[in-house]
Amino acid sequence: RDIAGTILKAPSTIVSKSARENIKKPFLEEINGGGLPMLNDLLLRFGAPGIKYVLDLISDKNRHPVAFYCTAGKDRTGMIAAIILALLGAEDDAIVEDYSLSANVYAEMNDHKAMVGALSQRSLDAKTFLGAPPQVMKDTLKNIRDTYGSVEGYLDFIGFDEKSRQRLKYALTDE
Repeated sequence: RDIAGTILKAPSTIVSKSARENIKKPFLEEINGGGLPMLNDLLLRFGAPGIKYVLDLISDKNRHPVAFYCTAGKDRTGMIAAIILALLGAEDDAIVEDYSLSANVYAEMNDHKAMVGALSQRSLDAKTFLGAPPQVMKDTLKNIRDTYGSVEGYLDFIGFDEKSRQRLKYALTDE
């Protein structure tokens, strides 16, 4: 949170490895403490161009069938799926249930050890980031509404306007 202040006070932090390591610890503590809800918030804010790009692709019936996925289907894919389901009128409980299906994907993929190792190398808590607890999606949907007013408000924020939303709905439902 204090990156700018730190850099202004000590510009060498940009190049000094020991300074970078010292400043990294509070950020990792913040990220580990914030867990998946924070990750989803960061995805929504900083991944907005990518989210809009995927929604634009899905909106184009000439590109169908479309598959969108990531490693576990709960982070990037989970956000896209939640946005689409909400836009199409799915109830929060259905969105949460859909998200929760990814809870055990690493175990089913027999990839659990590799992912734990990858997270540990980055000093991220595997217990925090490998699951897909229902509360995470409940919190994420609440955060979208608290921050943007609605899923449609979020879509406006990323430049996916009403016309684009109608095109997406038509592409997926013919309505």
